[in-house]
Amino acid sequence: MFTLMEALKSLAPWFTAAVVVLLGPVVKDLIPTAVSNYLFSIYQDYFFPQFTVINIEEYGDFTRDQIYEAATTYLRKKINDSPKPKRFRCRKTIKQNKPICDIAREEEVIDNFGDIRLKWKLREEGTGNQPHLQTLPAKKFFELTFDKRFEKDVVESYLPHVLDRAEEIQREEKVIKLYSLECNLGMPVTTGQWGSTILEHPATFDKLAMSPKLKRSLKDDLDRFVNRKEWYKKVGRAWKRGYLIYGPPGTGKSTLIAAMANHLKFDIYFFDISNITSDSMLRNILLSSSNGSMIVIEDIDCAQLEKRGEEKKDSYYEFTLSGLLNVMDGLWSSCGDERIIVFTTNHKDLLDRLDPALFRPGRIDMHVPMSYCTMDAFKMLASTYLDVNEDHRLYGQIEGLFANAEVTPAEIAEEFSRTEDPDAALKAVVEVLKKKTKLENATDIPYSEKRLHFSSCRYIRNEKS
Repeated sequence: MFTLMEALKSLAPWFTAAVVVLLGPVVKDLIPTAVSNYLFSIYQDYFFPQFTVINIEEYGDFTRDQIYEAATTYLRKKINDSPKPKRFRCRKTIKQNKPICDIAREEEVIDNFGDIRLKWKLREEGTGNQPHLQTLPAKKFFELTFDKRFEKDVVESYLPHVLDRAEEIQREEKVIKLYSLECNLGMPVTTGQWGSTILEHPATFDKLAMSPKLKRSLKDDLDRFVNRKEWYKKVGRAWKRGYLIYGPPGTGKSTLIAAMANHLKFDIYFFDISNITSDSMLRNILLSSSNGSMIVIEDIDCAQLEKRGEEKKDSYYEFTLSGLLNVMDGLWSSCGDERIIVFTTNHKDLLDRLDPALFRPGRIDMHVPMSYCTMDAFKMLASTYLDVNEDHRLYGQIEGLFANAEVTPAEIAEEFSRTEDPDAALKAVVEVLKKKTKLENATDIPYSEKRLHFSSCRYIRNEKS
């Protein structure tokens, strides 16, 4: 129910219009000019309002604009929760639970914020054809139109509301994505062109087959990192953290990365560092990743990086150690928040040929060894695969065999996946460990036949040598 004052307030513009239109010619000479101009301005603003237009472009100088991303999420929710516009875009991948609807180009979406009526429209602007140059993609931008009287309210209140609401929606509907670089056949990637798929890896810290002490230490370190935004700001450091995960193939490095991403709800950006050909290429790639993400660089030991002072400045390949260090903790590292950089390697001993500066604290903050299977890790695997949660009669024999045999968690998991009978599975593991023990203790077998897990880069180096 309207109160009397609210009713009178709502009728004020109509009363003003009646005074201006009907009585204006009669009383024109009887009222001061200032009062007359004021009445006419009210009449014009109410019945013939002037509009302000704000363009929100998709990309800023280097990265995707935060307001553009927030508007995309915000309007997607508006489309789903309110009457649909005449046209909208709808898509769904196999892994998505439901279709995603977005605003279509040149279609309007109306939003109301208090007394403000706002109109959103997605538009594109062509860059034109440039002879002898590669055609650039069209520029996308949102066109936001509203009454100019509310310009201050829109800038200071509405846009922050869009940002906050988009952040809430993203938290509610967070789907972890795995990004990889897209490139055309025969064409190098020079900018951050990421393709993505939904990461549905079920790994969690509770199920990881690794040392309980190391697992707890790593999990605590991640939790401390994401909760210290103000601390990083106070001490003047970029909000990032670096990890080196190392160990033989099959020890669970990739599973650990998936568990970290699931724990933090972080997207994963993966790329092969051997495909990087220049410092600017690496910089553009990393800057195009989003905040709250993990950047994974596998097989860092395969990187062709000269030590400082040995870099060939006249080399055709301009990807240098200095460029990588600058991205990790130089000025460029501050162009983004809440980022985790993960290096992996199968052969930590080969890292000695790289500059120690790459692994100092501040760049690599925590070293995470992934070892061969221990008894604690074995019990975790037995619990996960076979539902064996208590000591088994074969555990004593298995623990003794672990002292003389090196077997990876992946090899144990493979044996467990062959049968659901705990006794049969554990007996199979005993036989595997016995064979491993004989192989390790044999003196007439070449060392190269004892170690079957070699990365491709190490194999190539051995062949060349």
